[in-house]
Amino acid sequence: MTGDDASMAAEPDGDEWARRAQGHLPALRRFARAFVSDPADVDDLVQEAVVRAYRARDGFRGEASELSWLRRILRNLAIDRARRPDREVLVEDVELAWRDDAYTVDAGEVVALAEQRDDLLDALSRLSHAYRSVVVLHDLEGWTVAEVAHELEIGLPAAKQRLRRGRMALVTALGEGAARRADLRGVPLRCWDARRHVSDYLDGTLDDATRAAVEAHVERCPTCPALVASLVSTTEALGRLRDGDAVVDPALAVRIQERLAAEP
Repeated sequence: MTGDDASMAAEPDGDEWARRAQGHLPALRRFARAFVSDPADVDDLVQEAVVRAYRARDGFRGEASELSWLRRILRNLAIDRARRPDREVLVEDVELAWRDDAYTVDAGEVVALAEQRDDLLDALSRLSHAYRSVVVLHDLEGWTVAEVAHELEIGLPAAKQRLRRGRMALVTALGEGAARRADLRGVPLRCWDARRHVSDYLDGTLDDATRAAVEAHVERCPTCPALVASLVSTTEALGRLRDGDAVVDPALAVRIQERLAAEP
């Protein structure tokens, strides 16, 4: 345990803790980018992790490094927030595919995608958190397998297995991404670039060029039309629930004010 960590454990002063936490933000943001790809989501995840750690700082005893403790909080938050389970690569299926001598990927396409940060992070996001955490800590952060096993509280053989399976799943996800990129060749915008504009598109706040690009993408993309149609239907359904006479209970406002006032 370092001197800073020992001091942190002994004297969890709020201002001092916040100052020290600032030094961990770059490492936390790098770690968070392995779980979510949108910069706003990355910052939101880091912020929530730091806030939760701040609230629980009295319980930090320095058994692990402060950064390791923060990473654990962030990882748990990311697991709670896990999105798009339908896109998750099933590692068991991946291993079965890799056992087939005929299975392969286009190495050139996979390498090209791996060199693109957004494509690599998108493929990484398709791994389950159990495997993604091991791959990120070992291959991105440079931890040894033994350190990963200790951090995740699993056995060394399990950590080695997760690393092997996670790496294979990542290559498979990149291979699928290469096939999908070929299908979308010539389609305006990437799927996420189009999807992140849909909300503004529904509200009529996009500029003409962006609106035209979104419409062209949705017209030619094989997967986005269903998502856009669902957004439109859900938004309209919510609008039908609107109660123009609804008022906020004054007691609720008081409770919220009291809760915020009690927040350090």
